[in-house]
Order: sequence, then C-alpha cells, then structure tokens
Amino acid sequence: MNNTEQLIEIPSDSTGTAAVPSDPASASAPSPSSFDPRADLAAAVELAGRTLAAVRPEQYDAPTPCEEFDVRRLSSHLVAVVRRISVIGRGEDPFGVPSFADEIPDGGWAAAWEPGAREVAEVWADPGVLGRQLRLPMGVLPGAAAAAVYTHELTVHAWDLARATGQDPEWDQALIERVIDVVRRALPAETRGGRIPFAEVVAVDAAAPAIDRLVAWAGRRP
Repeated sequence: MNNTEQLIEIPSDSTGTAAVPSDPASASAPSPSSFDPRADLAAAVELAGRTLAAVRPEQYDAPTPCEEFDVRRLSSHLVAVVRRISVIGRGEDPFGVPSFADEIPDGGWAAAWEPGAREVAEVWADPGVLGRQLRLPMGVLPGAAAAAVYTHELTVHAWDLARATGQDPEWDQALIERVIDVVRRALPAETRGGRIPFAEVVAVDAAAPAIDRLVAWAGRRP
C-alpha cells in the first residue's frame, strides 16, 4: 500500500498515511517562522477533493498505482484520511477514525469530502496547532510536521487516483518540491522493505517533473 503513517510502529490498524523516519524530530517541517505548512496542506486537500470529484462510475473497479487499492477503495480511504486530519489537529485519537469510509455508498465520496475539507480548514485555522504535539498513527509529532506528513499523503494518493482515472491535474511545482525535500530526509532510499512499507525508489531523470520525482521516491512508476 505504500503509506508512510506506518514508519513508526505503535499499536495501529493496517493502514496509514505519510512520510517520517523512526526519529520524529528529524522529520520536522519547515519552521513556521519561515513558512506555514498549513498552506500546502490546504492546497493538497483541495487538489485531492477535486480529483476525487472527477471520478466516473465506470472507473470504480479500475486498479490504481497503490497496488492494494482499486479506485473505489482508494476513494473511501481518502475520505477517511481527510476526516482523520481534523481529529489529529484537535489532539484526539487518530484511531477514532476508521481507515475507510465504508458507510459511504458508491459515488458518495465527493459529497462526503466537502464537509471533511471544511472541518480541516476550521480545525487547522488556529496557528497554535503547528507547535502542539499531535498524535498520528505513526507516533507523536509537532503539528508543523503533521501538516507536511498529510500533504505528502494526499498528494501521492491524488496522483494515484488521477493516474487510475485518466486525469491530468495541474500540480503545484513549488509545493511538490517542498514535499520532496521533506520525504527524502524522512524516507531514505536504503530503508525499503520489511517494516518500511514502500517499494524501491524508481529511477527517474533528475530533470523530470516534480510530481514524477515525488511518486518515484514513493516507489511508484511515473
């Protein structure tokens, strides 16, 4: 499945979300004094929602680059992720949110996304969240790092969904470069396999588009 919430082992369910190392301190996002990672998180939420809204019924059974998910299952998981981001921002237990929104019928994911996205915006509007210690499925991280973690999760899964459904979103190159900088420090190439649930890095040209370099680092083939 290649989700990075699993990189730090704590009691959890079988799925997760973004990229940090076994030492959470080394995964810190850019300093809030120089950059507010909530802006990237908001952009990632918007892009994932737009991509989800464009999925057509005949595509629900299509495979995705995230091998364990077809389009239906990935859509359900994305709704669960956006709900979990709000719960985490409030300092609550992330495992209070199931990893899949199984109660949503086929085709209902985009409608369910909208209130989830609004709640994320409300919860994360408080700048104090960036300095708080928040519990993620992987462990405890500062809010600034948590925002970067979920920006990565949503961006990669938006790419998975777009690739599976023939969409070509307009990627924010500067945002993705920031995510790449975080994920390359947090998820080294030599740590794949075993408890690190990512495939080997896929080789791409250094001049490849930022989104290609990001998903290749996550083990996807652009």
